[in-house]
Amino acid sequence: MSFEPKKQPYRGKINAVTLGTGDKAVVIGGQNVLPFYTFDAPIEHAPKIGVEISDLASEWKSAGLSEFYAGCTTMVDYAKKAETMEGADFLCLHFESADPNGVNRSVADCVADAKAVADAVSMPIVIMGCKNIEKDGELFSKIAEALQGKNILVLSARSEDYKTVGASVALAYGQKVGAETADDINLAKQLNIMLKGLTVSPESIVMNVGTAAVGYGYEYVASTLDRVRLAALDQSDADLQMPIMAPVSPDSWSVKESTASAEDEPAWGDQEERAIGMEVATASADLTGGADAVIMRHPAAVATIKKFINELV
Repeated sequence: MSFEPKKQPYRGKINAVTLGTGDKAVVIGGQNVLPFYTFDAPIEHAPKIGVEISDLASEWKSAGLSEFYAGCTTMVDYAKKAETMEGADFLCLHFESADPNGVNRSVADCVADAKAVADAVSMPIVIMGCKNIEKDGELFSKIAEALQGKNILVLSARSEDYKTVGASVALAYGQKVGAETADDINLAKQLNIMLKGLTVSPESIVMNVGTAAVGYGYEYVASTLDRVRLAALDQSDADLQMPIMAPVSPDSWSVKESTASAEDEPAWGDQEERAIGMEVATASADLTGGADAVIMRHPAAVATIKKFINELV
């Protein structure tokens, strides 16, 4: 008699959230099994990969990135090139230069870039800000307004500004909103409840529960991902059934293993290979922990993770 393994799909299910419009629209979430547990039930929507496009991309110190984006000078140039990257599913526009403690680029200029990119590409768009609460609040609202009808995702609403961001992004302009917390299941749940209290639909919320480069306190990330996903599936906790998006690249490309030159750390080997390895390791850890989408940067890392996903689903 042949062996029939016992299947364990859960009664809880992750919300399916659609980003973008038209043929290039993507759906994240929607499964009712643990990550890549295809032996328990089919995974209808495989995890998705976004490509980070920073408005400070010209300052990136990577030979591979410089070669891939050769000739690109504007965010539109970078975005159109990123659309051709093997494995890319969506684009993430990262407005780092808006930081008042940095370049302090104006909201108007950032909005103009976002609008130009949205008019030039067909992939779904995710927006990341500069981590300054006040500046991001204004930036997110203006971009959400300018890109009405594009069905974008804005990362992120935080406990300090969820009313402003949630009301403007999701309610006023019909976009998707990211709920950002820092490696704590209770904070993640509380923020989702507060956004729903504003009457933001659960199908318009994507979670960013926190991430970090592997080796840098990643055990907190891993435990949070596990607890969130098990609560959503096994306990049918509707306040934690939003899909998870993990911005991998900002963390993985900023740690010493990625930034130290071969001259400074000769025993560590080639700097580019180290950075790619750090991005791949972090993205794969996030995905196996429960992330439904990751944001990445290097074309070699993106292609590797796309192969990783395809072979597991």
